[in-house]
Amino acid sequence: MEIETCPNCGSAKYIKSGIVNNRQRFKCKSCSYFFSVNKIGKKIDDYYVNKALQLYLEGLTYREIERILGISHVSIMNWVKKYNIKRPYNANYHPTYKILSASELSNYFQNVNNLSGAGVVVTELGDKFMLIKWERFRD
Repeated sequence: MEIETCPNCGSAKYIKSGIVNNRQRFKCKSCSYFFSVNKIGKKIDDYYVNKALQLYLEGLTYREIERILGISHVSIMNWVKKYNIKRPYNANYHPTYKILSASELSNYFQNVNNLSGAGVVVTELGDKFMLIKWERFRD
């Protein structure tokens, strides 16, 4: 693999600086950053970042979002910090969520009992739908 620029600052001024784990190591002359290959990383699609942040704002925990989207709760925490997301707090309500197919969602809304007493948000989740409902804590 040919290295063209420093992955830290983008400078093309670098020198060889030893071998680590059988890979050539380089040092950037501009920022003194050591690297061995171009940083490619595992960038997560923006769709999942947006969806994770939406779910966080809806009141789901990091672990719940992790189970739903299959993305590390640590990544979600980092996105919340990075984008400075603050969720509103209301101690009288707590969210519950369900993953439903289109037909299950239709059946859910046909039941009158499901339409009263709380707020509901429906969001697309691939080929399924997530229904988030806020319910009052019962004393």
